[in-house]
Amino acid sequence: MAPNHMPPPTGLESHRFPVEPWRLVETEVGHEDLGHTETLFGVGNGYLGMRGNPEEGRDAHTHGTYVNGFHETWEIQHAENAFGFAKVGQTIVNVPDAKLIKLYVDDEPLLLSTADLDSYERSIDFRSGLLSRELVWRTPGGKRVHVRSTRMVSMAERHLAVMTFEVTMLDASAPVVISSQLLNRQDGEDEYHVADAALGEGEEVHDPRQARLFDHRVLQPTSSRDDTDDRGRGNVVLGYTCTNSAMTLACGFHHRIECASDVRVETSVNHDKAKSVIQVDAQPGVPIVLTKYVSYHTSTGVPCEELADRCARTLDRAAREGIATVHAGQRAELDRFWAASDIEIDGDDTAQQALRWNLFQLAQASVRTQEQGIAAKGVTAGGYDGHYFWDTEVYVLPFLVYTDPEAARKVLRFRWHMLDAARRRAEVMNQRGGLYPWRTINGEEASAYYAAGTAQYHINAAVAFALARYLDATGDVDFLANEGAEILVETARLWFDLGFYATNNSGSFHIHRVTGPDEYTTVVNDNCYTNVMARFNLRYAARTVRFLAEWNPEAFAAIQRRTGLELRELDDWDGAADAMFIPYDDERMIHPQDTNFLDLEPWDWDGVPADEYPLLLNFHPLVIYRHQVLKQADVVLAMYLRSQHFSDEQKRRNFDFYDPITTGDSSLSACVQGIVAAQVGHRNLAIDYFRRALYLDICDVHHNTADGVHIANCGGVWAGIVHGFAGLVETGEYVRFSPRLPDCWGAVRFRLHRHGSTVQAELTSAGVTLTHVDGLGVPVRHDEQITVVTEGTVLAIPSPG
Repeated sequence: MAPNHMPPPTGLESHRFPVEPWRLVETEVGHEDLGHTETLFGVGNGYLGMRGNPEEGRDAHTHGTYVNGFHETWEIQHAENAFGFAKVGQTIVNVPDAKLIKLYVDDEPLLLSTADLDSYERSIDFRSGLLSRELVWRTPGGKRVHVRSTRMVSMAERHLAVMTFEVTMLDASAPVVISSQLLNRQDGEDEYHVADAALGEGEEVHDPRQARLFDHRVLQPTSSRDDTDDRGRGNVVLGYTCTNSAMTLACGFHHRIECASDVRVETSVNHDKAKSVIQVDAQPGVPIVLTKYVSYHTSTGVPCEELADRCARTLDRAAREGIATVHAGQRAELDRFWAASDIEIDGDDTAQQALRWNLFQLAQASVRTQEQGIAAKGVTAGGYDGHYFWDTEVYVLPFLVYTDPEAARKVLRFRWHMLDAARRRAEVMNQRGGLYPWRTINGEEASAYYAAGTAQYHINAAVAFALARYLDATGDVDFLANEGAEILVETARLWFDLGFYATNNSGSFHIHRVTGPDEYTTVVNDNCYTNVMARFNLRYAARTVRFLAEWNPEAFAAIQRRTGLELRELDDWDGAADAMFIPYDDERMIHPQDTNFLDLEPWDWDGVPADEYPLLLNFHPLVIYRHQVLKQADVVLAMYLRSQHFSDEQKRRNFDFYDPITTGDSSLSACVQGIVAAQVGHRNLAIDYFRRALYLDICDVHHNTADGVHIANCGGVWAGIVHGFAGLVETGEYVRFSPRLPDCWGAVRFRLHRHGSTVQAELTSAGVTLTHVDGLGVPVRHDEQITVVTEGTVLAIPSPG
């Protein structure tokens, strides 16, 4: 049975993970699902991410600290090479680990896997951004020790993380040692570490979603400094350069220790480990409190010594401000985030907790990217090698556009910075314009498998779609003039050059040998999704560039100078869009996924057992390609993104045809299936798919959450509420709603920020009610008229009958 055909999950085990609306809480130590919980309890800010490993750093699936965009390069080895194949791979680097704070009492180490614990709780608070742990340990000698710790990656200060570690003897004195470390793990784990993701004998790893393992030393030590005094105060900083990419890194820590008893501190530094050992003759009831400020700085060319100076400044400033100020800054950033992004659900506490966890992941992936991309796993792990895909533009950007438009703008500028590399890639592929890489960190194509990589030209349309959604929702014409128009010109050029007019006198425009989002059907002719999105890209580019020529002739002239644009190209794009061939089967009255899809052999759904999904891990690609079986449904996604081009009847027939043959092996599938199911009136199916997306990582539905959070799915969860159940449609001129609240909920509330104004939407069984929050107002179309929801205006839109 395929994943899509199984009952949806309903939440975590409540005895271990009690339901709270603003926290994810764990009350028992788990040993069998370390990779899963390391991801669930990770903290990050879009630039820096730390997995939820225990402070002691012992038992782990993957000790992980990641910096967005910090990567190593390596030569892609093709068994049989060909012209245009990607040459240089890129993989995010697991940087030195500053989370380590080991505890010894009577020289006995605290090890969660074997410790006798009287009590235990670990939680991550979505409002404060703090990962907290509190436990009472009964040592082998029978002494009870209270240990409380926190960990935070700052959303206010991009390069800062802060940890606290508090130890209190409860009923006896004892010598206590705290060893706080910064460890580069590439040259050996600590003595207690359990090998990451151990395999059975003879078992082969062939999951392309996992991170690459390097066969060489990646981080070459270049500098180290120790400015600490005999109380452990001061900065320790290590510097490294990546062997092949030559990227530079500096990382360091600064300690503050509070204790009424005498404290002895010894600090030692070498190229791969910096360690401060804190010794106290602890007395009952007298806490020992360590505050550890940590900083990471990276660059593509700045020398390590300068980065070390930056680290020192970050650490000194944070230590000077103090932990209370740093925590307050974090709370202020998250207060701002939740004011714009929170979604309230009445009547389902489990769903409410999971929804806020997903939204929190979007914050941790985007708040401090600073014009870098958002990787498929954010900064939660090394899955997909830390690459940026089309996911960001289609699934995450819509969330940012309506909640944090400045963050959306930065991600789009990141794509603009990649244009020169996209032009070079297009030239290699014998095309004009720009072709964005399917997967990348530095802008160069890193996909070694072209059939499911470079052939996915639709990434160009994804970037154009995200740009259009941003401009529609913000009206940021300055961005259009300075960056956006150039993106549109080069993506449209690519489509016009890639396609061709049929020679059979039909006059239709075709695009051949491409792959759509469904990677179970590759290198096809006239993929429906690709053609629909290319048509949009061509039309939008022509219309928008014409607008720019009228509105700002100087900016238009600058675009012409930078791109060599000729006015006749705009007519070419319009002509190709008007003539675009969109596959349609008159007999079935559906849109085939591509020209030959309906000729393929049906998949043997009854004959393939559940444990052979996902298919990509159990069948040769050619076996999959010759069958009518989908990883995700291209036509359904096209109907979601370009809804206005499909009638209600077409949507229903298409959905009913494709849903039964969709495996859901893609993490991007369930959220879109749910949105369109809601639109076509399959109410029960819509909430089932929403739950599948909602709990995808929380319940490890795809059994690979250990490799990181599926960030795009988190954006899809937001879209499931806003575009699915509330039925939001953006036209650029106005928005409209078609509300469909699931029967299992009492109400849903969320906010929408558009053109500098904010409205609140309350969704009930009766419909949706819109009230003004701030700004000049939001235009909403209902009953064939447009109402601007301004101060004092309440607009009620009933649910469809």
